[in-house]
Amino acid sequence: MSDPKKLFIKTYGCQMNVYDSERMAEAMGGAGYETTDTPDDADMILLNTCHIREKAAEKVYSELGRFKGLKAEKPDLKIGVAGCVAQAEGQEIMRRQPMVDLVVGPQAYHRLPEMEEKTRAGEKALDTDFPEEDKFEKLKGRSKAKRAPAAFLTVQEGCDKFCAFCVVPYTRGAEVSRPASRVISEAQDLVERGVREITLLGQNVNAYHGEGLKGGTMSLADLIWELDKVDGLERIRFTTSHPNDMQDDLIAAHGECKKLMPYLHLPVQSGSDKILKRMNRSHTAESYIRLIERIRAARPDLLLSGDFIVGFPEETEEDFQATMDLIKEVKYGQAYSFKYSTRPGTPAAERPLVDEAEASDRLQRLQALLSEQQKELQDAMVGREVSVLFEKEGRLEDQMVGKSDYLHAVHVAGSGAAIGDIRKVKIVESGTNSLKGVAI
Repeated sequence: MSDPKKLFIKTYGCQMNVYDSERMAEAMGGAGYETTDTPDDADMILLNTCHIREKAAEKVYSELGRFKGLKAEKPDLKIGVAGCVAQAEGQEIMRRQPMVDLVVGPQAYHRLPEMEEKTRAGEKALDTDFPEEDKFEKLKGRSKAKRAPAAFLTVQEGCDKFCAFCVVPYTRGAEVSRPASRVISEAQDLVERGVREITLLGQNVNAYHGEGLKGGTMSLADLIWELDKVDGLERIRFTTSHPNDMQDDLIAAHGECKKLMPYLHLPVQSGSDKILKRMNRSHTAESYIRLIERIRAARPDLLLSGDFIVGFPEETEEDFQATMDLIKEVKYGQAYSFKYSTRPGTPAAERPLVDEAEASDRLQRLQALLSEQQKELQDAMVGREVSVLFEKEGRLEDQMVGKSDYLHAVHVAGSGAAIGDIRKVKIVESGTNSLKGVAI
């Protein structure tokens, strides 16, 4: 029996790409590949790309350039580009980097084995279709190897919102939800392999409307309640959500479902109604604030995370101050903030940019406020008791590291806990980006 071929995957971007890379590895496992942590001994290199950040495509071309020497040394090495840059650039990738053997979009990666076979025959392989078949069902089942205690599970892909700054509708397509039965089956499989916490993924996950167990469709809240019944699954999270799809049943679930963790990532992007309208966000600052009040009424201890874009075309200092005012009112325990960058092909791409220096200054001021809030809320955890899911050993002797209910990293010494255990911990110290606790 010949030795397995080696596959190196480099993953960029969001959690969904992490999940997709796992599935690509499984698909190629059926074609005789096993994963490796280094490209140097790989028989195939896959870059699973993200198109969200500025100049994403150029960064991919730069990364490909680093493999030219390796390709020259190993002519049989196959190099592929997957993900959203692959979807957006398509044939252009092979034109600019002829050493690339295959290009596959995020909706077609279940076809990787047959594409790889084509490259072994000396042909190029390109697939950026949006096929009708369910890629999740076409893939071979997950291997039964032991898994880490926390895992991602994609339940929804694509987006119909068409925010003016976003490429997702063009690279991932329209909103599609997986049938609930398949999601639950995959969750059960993960639990059997040691997973205790699952984060449900979707570009717009709270727009989930998958086929129900008894016909009809299910909402994300319905799906969460079904997952709540899975023995051995102790924690449920979901990301990323849109304010317009935060329905009453999902708000209620935050207060009623014990397995649904008190953490919510709900991007607002701006506090200016003018800018929100130009972004095509379809909500206002006021409607967002009222929504947060309703969610916190259901779950008062909820830790809120958000996304912010500063320097969006036409943003004035007054618009920026409206964003700062919203942040001060809402209070975020975690947030991601970015200076606007042009995404080719999006409606905002042709609009005049805010002065670079001014945009940078605004981002610095916004991040200072968010950091202040994050530290304040993290410091307030000292003295509290939380549940911690231990995920790995710490750097110090007899130290374990895990995540709290609120997604804080927690370091605990002398707990006697093993990876996968959930223990009650008292928080005794707040660090820069983590907490220190003692087992109770």
